[in-house]
Amino acid sequence: MEIYYIIVFFILGAILGSFYNVVGYRLPKGESIVFPSSHCPNCGHNLKPYELVPIFSFLFLKGKCSKCKQKISWFYTIFEILTGLLFVLCYLVFKDNVIDLIISLTFVSMLIIIFVSDFHYLIIPDSVLLISSIILLVELIIKSGLNNFYVPLLNGIISFIAMYLIKLLGDFIFKKESMGGGDIKLLFVIGMVLGFSQALFSIFVGSLVGLPIAFIILLRKKDHVIPFGPLLGIGAIIVLLTQFNVIDFFNSMI
Repeated sequence: MEIYYIIVFFILGAILGSFYNVVGYRLPKGESIVFPSSHCPNCGHNLKPYELVPIFSFLFLKGKCSKCKQKISWFYTIFEILTGLLFVLCYLVFKDNVIDLIISLTFVSMLIIIFVSDFHYLIIPDSVLLISSIILLVELIIKSGLNNFYVPLLNGIISFIAMYLIKLLGDFIFKKESMGGGDIKLLFVIGMVLGFSQALFSIFVGSLVGLPIAFIILLRKKDHVIPFGPLLGIGAIIVLLTQFNVIDFFNSMI
């Protein structure tokens, strides 16, 4: 039965990952996520149902458009697989608590969309943050009760303020805009879900994991602009799935 659920969550993640790719690509450009239907960006060929099957269509078509033979970006398939794997990990970590599982899946879904959007356009859409924060707040209230509705909001606000102060420090040190407003708003949502201490720890984790990525970007991009949203997302996902609590860790060291 365990294998069955793992397969189900992977398939669900892969399907949604395909959709999240579309959302992450289109929203920053102000395009509808529904119309036009999925098509080849090179020749405009409308993809048929068998060309829209996550992962398998890419393999079946040998990574090329069936009409113009233009190569299909591997980015789509990588994120379909990644989302599937993350959904499986969420299931394995939170399978004993349904509401925590739902929260984790919602949280990961938001971060996948943001990763795609910020990586390609250096934009974290406000609409994604707003809709996700509302959904997550409702889920968190269901988990902790209506009497404690202020707790996730307070955690989010503290995280937001801390990130804003970090931005001000970065602006002062580098003498230029060091961080976008979307990154600060993103930490509000991360703080809501993880708590403010874990949200701040996710900044450290994401920065540490992202050092090699940042180095590559600095070598390849002349403008040296590094999207920080994906790094924050990586840190937040690691903290979420490992369930590492920095406060408990330091208390155990005392």
